[in-house]
Amino acid sequence: MLKTGMIIAERYEILAKIGTGGMADVYKAKDHKLNRFVAVKVLKAEFREDTTFVQKFRREAQAAAGLTHPNIVNVFDVGDDDGVHYIVMELIEGITLKEYIAKKGKLSIKEATSIAIQVSMGLEAAHSHGIVHRDVKPQNIIIATDGKVKVTDFGIARAASSNTISSNVMGSVHYSSPEQVRGGYSDEKSDIYSLGITMYEMVTGRVPFDGDTTVAIAIKHLQEEMVPPSIYTEDLPYSLEQIIYKCTQKSPDRRYGKMEEVIADLKHSLIDPQGDFVKISSVNHDAKTVVISDEELGEIKHTQKQGGRASASDYKKDERAGRSYDKDYDDDTDEEDSYRRRAKEKQKRGSRKVPKGRSDTGRAITIFALLAGAVLLVAVIFFIIKNTGLLDGNTNQDQQQQTQEEENTLVTVPDFVGKTEAEAEEMASAENLGIQMIGEEPSTQEKGRVSYQDIQPGTQVEQHTTVKYRISAGAQEVTMPEVDQRTGIEAQQMLEDMGLTVEVQKEYSELDVTGYAMVNPGYAYYTIPEAGDTVTTGETVTLVVSRGVNYGSSAEVPSVVGMSENDAITTLGKWLDIEVVEEQNASVAAGEVFAQSPEGYTYANPDEPITITVSTGNTAPTPEAAETTEAADTAQEQAVAAGEVWKCTQSLNTPVGYNGGLVRMELLQDVGGEPTVTMIADEQQVQFPYKLDITGAPGVAEGTIVLYEKIDNQYQKLGNYTITFEKAE
Repeated sequence: MLKTGMIIAERYEILAKIGTGGMADVYKAKDHKLNRFVAVKVLKAEFREDTTFVQKFRREAQAAAGLTHPNIVNVFDVGDDDGVHYIVMELIEGITLKEYIAKKGKLSIKEATSIAIQVSMGLEAAHSHGIVHRDVKPQNIIIATDGKVKVTDFGIARAASSNTISSNVMGSVHYSSPEQVRGGYSDEKSDIYSLGITMYEMVTGRVPFDGDTTVAIAIKHLQEEMVPPSIYTEDLPYSLEQIIYKCTQKSPDRRYGKMEEVIADLKHSLIDPQGDFVKISSVNHDAKTVVISDEELGEIKHTQKQGGRASASDYKKDERAGRSYDKDYDDDTDEEDSYRRRAKEKQKRGSRKVPKGRSDTGRAITIFALLAGAVLLVAVIFFIIKNTGLLDGNTNQDQQQQTQEEENTLVTVPDFVGKTEAEAEEMASAENLGIQMIGEEPSTQEKGRVSYQDIQPGTQVEQHTTVKYRISAGAQEVTMPEVDQRTGIEAQQMLEDMGLTVEVQKEYSELDVTGYAMVNPGYAYYTIPEAGDTVTTGETVTLVVSRGVNYGSSAEVPSVVGMSENDAITTLGKWLDIEVVEEQNASVAAGEVFAQSPEGYTYANPDEPITITVSTGNTAPTPEAAETTEAADTAQEQAVAAGEVWKCTQSLNTPVGYNGGLVRMELLQDVGGEPTVTMIADEQQVQFPYKLDITGAPGVAEGTIVLYEKIDNQYQKLGNYTITFEKAE
């Protein structure tokens, strides 16, 4: 256990212990580098000696650190300091969903649905990055004081399950999917099952399967049907009950395929509570009830006995027995192999023994029958192909290619915002696009008009693509939220997301009894109107950001070189006027500060402007490069006119770390020994995989696509793609 006042990694000061779990303790800490409060999760001592587990724990935490979403507790840092293994996370003021349910008994339908939608959106973001939670439960869902719902412990469940089954087996088994309690393969659909159990608990105040031991609960997940939630909540809407049923099907194939589908049905249920729109695939009535075998029951009892945690020595015993946790952790092939082995063993036990002589005779007859059948099948296929003309030239192949080319014709997405639904439908039809209404939202747009579309206007997409949109519910009343513990930038974004116009002001903070500022510089101080007051969307509100302690006309300037633009602005919160200058700097990542004036650790008047210079990466070509590009364009036009065209039609996969923002793509090619830069897409919304259809420099067979994403009004480089060009015939 860490003591108050300890410093981790020469940066994080431990302030207080705020929670504990099966494998880690959580502390509130102060990040002195970025001047903000954070949560630090520290691995318990009994796990630190297991180096294999620690490596997996760090690897999963680092993967989770790539997730950035409003409904996910963000991971800022992962590391160890003198044997103390820690994860630094966003500090959320609030309570867990488990505590919230215990406090209220059960939640209202509207509240439960809203929470489920937000949890689903967080899980959807994780799944799109290839991360499965594996331990979705109310204990891992936090309700913040401002009402925002956030999911925590991403990736950690997988690290825990490889060695400990669960950090708290008794708490987790209530929400585990049938495939998880069997010890089998788990994927996104396992998270969907656990979400369904969580929804059941929200609307009924109880879990569907309970018992005295983990084994008893596990068997119920495998074999028993749940009591309908409407038995406990009579006013439960039909549609929401059906959503819970579909999420908690014992067969993964009968559940929702993706979180996106869950979100769509949850939103639909708010509009049509009693609607019969949830489609659950029918059960195969010829199938028999699957009874858990003695062997499988033994495995469950062995791995989940008494709801306890395995010790480090237990892990080593298991490794000596032939279990490779590391391989199981890296991918799930062992889990699938386990299924296959058990299936084969059951087959062997269930097969009848045949006398040797009869067995040999039967085998010979079977082989002969198979050979005869194969010959007959080949003859039939040849006859069909010949009579359908598939051997007569490439006519059908040409037709298929022509059809595919027609289907791949790109069209431009119109701007639907501000249009009526009828107008939007007419515009979409003219471009051979589909449109789908996904709900209403408060907006400054006139009520009944389109207020949002998921694909930005001007984006090139394939024909028949469906554009999703929302309808404006008009201006609505909203409650001003608490802005405590948020940076000024975060608070401004939160207010703007509510449909409010924000005017930012700065003022010095009041001091506490020790002479320190009540609110650190750069952090939200208060709002006008105050938190809890009712305002109308579109209305202008004032956000006051703290300047910290008033030191008069001379204050020490913090060094912000190396920080992101937002972190630098927060750190320089004492300064009244912060000017941001953007410059190209190929050696500094886009969005990072590489110069400031006045310099850090000097003294200056905080009422006078301070300037920070932010890198745009290598996005602005030099005058020489611009001239080369222009000359290359001219040469390319001449080559096209002469009939020589070099094309690339490769597809780009989703880049690691992509958050769905606007994209810039540049093509770099070496033409005659000179670098050329060609803009492929600038500030566009694209969908990955993204199919290229571009023309390169004549005679140049290779190039590099440099991809950037716009984050906080700055383009940040995501990576490079090497592509090839071929001469069009």
